[in-house]
Amino acid sequence: MQSLFQIIMLLLDIAWFIIIAHVIMSWLINFQVLNLRQPLVAQIWDGLNRILDPVYSRIRSVLPQMGGLDLAPLVALIGLMILRIVLTNNAGFFYSF
Repeated sequence: MQSLFQIIMLLLDIAWFIIIAHVIMSWLINFQVLNLRQPLVAQIWDGLNRILDPVYSRIRSVLPQMGGLDLAPLVALIGLMILRIVLTNNAGFFYSF
């Protein structure tokens, strides 16, 4: 069961880095450092959006409209951190088998 705990923590780390990459890339696109007309940038951006849109859309349906400010990535990161804390505090459950 220890390996299950480690796999779950690895998946949470991967999700964390994907969200951070999406946030940084959105800033770079908005500040025109990256251009979506470049094929590689467009493919990466499209891939990140396809991965994260199902999660963000559920969060956005609960959050109130904030104008041009999107708090869905922040809420997703906080949710991942909460899940990580809960799993770490209950790690004994995974090691007892």
